[in-house]
Amino acid sequence: MNDRPATRRTVLAAAVATAAMAAASPASAAERAARSGAGSAKSKVSLHSWNSRRDWASGEAEGTRVTGGARPAVVFGTPQGTTRYKDPHTGESATWEYATWTSPVQPAGVAAGEIITSWNAHTPKGTWLRVELQGRYSDGKKSPWYTMGVWTAGDGKDVPRRTSVDDQSDGKSSVWTDTLAIDKLDSGLRLTAYQVRLTLHRALASGAEPAVWRLSAMASDVPDRFEVPASKPGPGRGVELKVPRYSQEVHKGQYPEYDGGGEAWCSPTSSQMILEYWGRKPTKEDLEWVDPDFADPQVCHAARYTFDYQYEGCGNWPFNAAYAATYRDMESVVTRLGSLTDVERLVAAGIPVITSQSFIESELDGAGYGTAGHLMTVIGFTEDGDVIANDPASKDNDAVRHVYKRRQWENIWLRTKRKDEDGKVKSGTGGVCYLYFPRDVSDAQRRVLRTLGVD
Repeated sequence: MNDRPATRRTVLAAAVATAAMAAASPASAAERAARSGAGSAKSKVSLHSWNSRRDWASGEAEGTRVTGGARPAVVFGTPQGTTRYKDPHTGESATWEYATWTSPVQPAGVAAGEIITSWNAHTPKGTWLRVELQGRYSDGKKSPWYTMGVWTAGDGKDVPRRTSVDDQSDGKSSVWTDTLAIDKLDSGLRLTAYQVRLTLHRALASGAEPAVWRLSAMASDVPDRFEVPASKPGPGRGVELKVPRYSQEVHKGQYPEYDGGGEAWCSPTSSQMILEYWGRKPTKEDLEWVDPDFADPQVCHAARYTFDYQYEGCGNWPFNAAYAATYRDMESVVTRLGSLTDVERLVAAGIPVITSQSFIESELDGAGYGTAGHLMTVIGFTEDGDVIANDPASKDNDAVRHVYKRRQWENIWLRTKRKDEDGKVKSGTGGVCYLYFPRDVSDAQRRVLRTLGVD
């Protein structure tokens, strides 16, 4: 397989990383690495979630109310007015009732160069939500309220299209699809705190009750690096989880309106594998729209309902997490991990992990391709500590299981910078992953999640 074309996300992220590297002196990069201690990304990542009754009660509610029970949530209560929204992708305008919830000011936990939000929500027919983020800079000033996503579980004429929002910047920071990033890292400017705002929308006089039961923000300042420290095989050795295997390649050419068809569906294909591992699938009724001649129609379904109409792809990280959480009692976060040891601990507890990485073909033996951005599912480790991954970029379902060399795989996942085949500096994802898990996890699973900041 030849190198895959860069997605819009990787083109934009690479531009930022390359510009920052060109402006930075070698000393500033060294200083940043020194401040990171042993070079572990874990110490430079802080994940915060609102998901308890106490969490929701701490925020400012305007028309929303808090529900308790096994799954506390912030829910649309009383309309605070109406707003007119013109869908940029259909041109259609409609008037909606709205209510809001705004978090307290949350310390970032690290002097952050990036913040990524994610959410778990219920959006019944005729409802949608907007997630916004306002950063507090280390110079004492604030960013604008940035839109991190316009999201709905629906995909019909009754709601706007799911979308990220381009061209958001104040000259200090910018939003790149789903990530708020400081424009010039070498300037020393960082994000020290933030607020998140939810605006819930519903059709006029409908009485519908959209709700959010988990809202997360992951702040990070992972050190710039082409190479990461090697970890030693740990608790996951010899463990392999029974995760279903799905290939994106068998869907090549299907539904090209969603990111050109299946060949680009690594993210929703990975999401579907994990959902089915936890025993969740679309219903027969959900899949009625899919051509009955297509194999694995649930993968087509996942692609459609993770599609970001602005990004023009299925790889929006929070949209995949939000899709996973539409299934019964499922929860999800987007975060970063510090090493393969973290992944091993999750796998040993029975939690597979979806990871994002980029590499040229020679950097990952056995892959047979290079990519500017690709999602895989880590399902286990060999006795020697090598990675067992369900790689959706495989010719068919039977070929999805791969064993990749530990050192190679860890580096392509955790690094923040890399070189393409032409020697040009590009960005790396710095350990980004999706974690999907049911609400009622085991005690051992909950302990592992909590050590990684997932409460």
